[in-house]
Amino acid sequence: MTTSAPATAAPFYTPPLLHPVHRFGTRTIDFSRQVALMAIINRTPDSFYDAGATFALDAAVAASLAAVDDGADWVDIGGVPFAPGPALSAGEEADRVVPVIAAVAAASDVIISVDTFLPEVAALSITAGATVINDTTGLSNPELASVVAESGAHLVITHSLASPRTVYPHPHYEDVVAEVAGFLARKVELALSLGVPADKIIVDPGHDLNKNTLHTLEITRRFNEIAALGFPSLAAVSNKDFIGETLNQAKDERLEGSLAAGVVCILGGARILRMHNVASAKSAIGMTEAVLGWRAPAYLKHNMGDANYPAPSTSSAS
Repeated sequence: MTTSAPATAAPFYTPPLLHPVHRFGTRTIDFSRQVALMAIINRTPDSFYDAGATFALDAAVAASLAAVDDGADWVDIGGVPFAPGPALSAGEEADRVVPVIAAVAAASDVIISVDTFLPEVAALSITAGATVINDTTGLSNPELASVVAESGAHLVITHSLASPRTVYPHPHYEDVVAEVAGFLARKVELALSLGVPADKIIVDPGHDLNKNTLHTLEITRRFNEIAALGFPSLAAVSNKDFIGETLNQAKDERLEGSLAAGVVCILGGARILRMHNVASAKSAIGMTEAVLGWRAPAYLKHNMGDANYPAPSTSSAS
């Protein structure tokens, strides 16, 4: 007797993926039945979360490989924070990220992305072993798409409004989700026109990027409208300010809120989760995939046979 795969339960959104299966170097991910876990590696002295803990080259490489050991499918390596600040030259940024990419690529087949908006850095990173360019500025420089198209790498298109590394005070939206989805759809069309294939595009609504906490909660709640664009969608929720403001928690207290927000996004169609706490996120993703019917339990024992119940005592009172 054969049985079909379990259907996804009604409350869970199944996005209409144009290309469910994506190939990243030697790895293949079927986003119709899998959520990829992206670890965050910041080679910056002033990163949002770790405050420079992985700025040293050895520390960045070690953290990347530790994330792989903890179950990451993907490591995202960045050399410049998103936050406003002075510009970093392409040469300085490449000096930060390229050696990490090369070392990780030599030691693992993990998917590697570089968080950059500079075409020169993207090109050098791809040569070093990156297979994804993660542009948090929404193609502020269209030349980046041309570099990606020529290389065969993937491109993450993220919603943000400010010019790179500049302040965007008091962002206002009439309907934040509709406007973010519209922005991403336009940028996807731009990327396609510049030669990036549809099966190499990923979208990210940009939690907290030029958005206040109410905006970001709305995006999380209506994530299905982002996933409905038909491209694998990324949820970058880890330890962000919307969690801290919602729960009144400091950065080092936001793990549970991050996991909850991530699971909500997955149930809304997210297929890549970008997280700092890899081992905990791996468990949350695995449990969610099992509930969705995509993953079998590691083992079955509870209430599966007589062994679960002790035999009745045969001793008699003396």
